[in-house]
Amino acid sequence: MNTTRPKIAIIDSNTLAVLGLKQLLQTVMPIMTVETFGSMAELEANHPEQFVHYFVAMNIVLEHRAYFAEHRRQTIVLTMSVEGGCHLSDFHSICINVPEHELVRSLLTLQQHAHGGGRNLPPMPRILQQKILSDREIEVMSLIVQGYINKEIADRLNIGLATVNTHRKNIMDKLGMKSVSALTIYAVTHGYVDINKI
Repeated sequence: MNTTRPKIAIIDSNTLAVLGLKQLLQTVMPIMTVETFGSMAELEANHPEQFVHYFVAMNIVLEHRAYFAEHRRQTIVLTMSVEGGCHLSDFHSICINVPEHELVRSLLTLQQHAHGGGRNLPPMPRILQQKILSDREIEVMSLIVQGYINKEIADRLNIGLATVNTHRKNIMDKLGMKSVSALTIYAVTHGYVDINKI
């Protein structure tokens, strides 16, 4: 049985953007291995055929259009503008010059479109499939990622504000997460919240 994790390549010369995107991708798709390259030459020196997806800066796609056109279905172009005219037709594009929650939403939408329910991916390790949170914690988490503040969560669930704060702390501790964006990714990828509700 092949247990090798599928690989994603990020090709972009902007080191900070690459590191941030790598962290988000590893959270959105923990089954994937993410490798980064500062140029097309670096990618070509590291067996580019091994990658199932390429997240590529617009300028690199334009300079090497023939290669990426041949791998169109695997390529996601990283753009700096949300304007439709700044996207390359024939390619999936993601604007990386947006607030974190919008970028997370774009990545989750892309993941669900291509790999919803684990489609085209190996099975998740058993530890990642286990139910970690209680039913009440799942309810609280669902409301957090939908944008409700603690007082609204308390009112909706008919519990005290201190109880909401305790659940919130327990959720973050159990999952080892520090941000609502990471919590959102977890909630959507585990089917607790519909992407359209965030």
